[in-house]
Amino acid sequence: MDDVIIIGGSFAGLAAALQLGRARRKVSVLDTGLPRNRFASHSHGLLGHDHKPPLDILAEARQQLARYPTVRLVNARADSISGTIDNFSVLTGGGESVGARRVILSYGVVDQMPDVLGFAENWGTSVISCPYCDGFEVADQHWGLVWSGPQSMNQVRLFHDWTDRLTVFGNGHDITPDIRADLAGRQVPLVDGRITGIGRHGSHGATIKLDTSPDVAVDILFAHPRNKPSASLHDALSLATVNTPTGIALRTDERRETSVPGIYAAGDLANPGIPSVTTAIWQGAMSGIFAQQSMLI
Repeated sequence: MDDVIIIGGSFAGLAAALQLGRARRKVSVLDTGLPRNRFASHSHGLLGHDHKPPLDILAEARQQLARYPTVRLVNARADSISGTIDNFSVLTGGGESVGARRVILSYGVVDQMPDVLGFAENWGTSVISCPYCDGFEVADQHWGLVWSGPQSMNQVRLFHDWTDRLTVFGNGHDITPDIRADLAGRQVPLVDGRITGIGRHGSHGATIKLDTSPDVAVDILFAHPRNKPSASLHDALSLATVNTPTGIALRTDERRETSVPGIYAAGDLANPGIPSVTTAIWQGAMSGIFAQQSMLI
């Protein structure tokens, strides 16, 4: 039996495995090889790895874990979890049953692309979500923002640190008069109408096609589509969740433990705030440390 099974081997999962491996705990990491940020050409803002391809960072992390004999990396999907604390059982897609005293869920989320021509094809290049991740590279250019709800006003205020040229696309939302007045006072144009397509021009350009007005060109388009967990194990376990502006996140306590004793969570799956590689690594490391400490005699 393992000490810990980690489900999801991206940044959070590997960070947890590193701490547990260094504590000489027996660990299996199950991963399908589909990290959320695989669409990004570079990862930014990660100390020591700024402007490196995220898949390269993960590959290097897996190589470093090879020096820890108690850590096993398995290319497999977790189909189900059963049992209770100190006696969990995880069944993989390949039919293997793995037992462990603790479980860490770090299988992340998947972004749900809207049914807009060109959106999915340009995701991670001309259409992005995080100014902390990519804003510096496109600073002082003409940005676009797809309105997704009242929380988008926070983005309008935030973006000012990177650019003074911003156009907001209402995309069919009922934007209240007070918000419209606020945008006008900031000299931020608001374009009504639904987005019907996104074309690309240049290395970072996007042409926004609308149903009620002419096309609008911007240098980069920010959007925040809804997301959902990339697996449904939390549903089967009836884990408590919290609502976020774009979906749900698993609820954890200050030790990263979920509502089920012995099951911990880290990364985008359990982050109701601002998702980032840095946050995922921190949460993963803490979940590994707290899981290890919970097993001390």
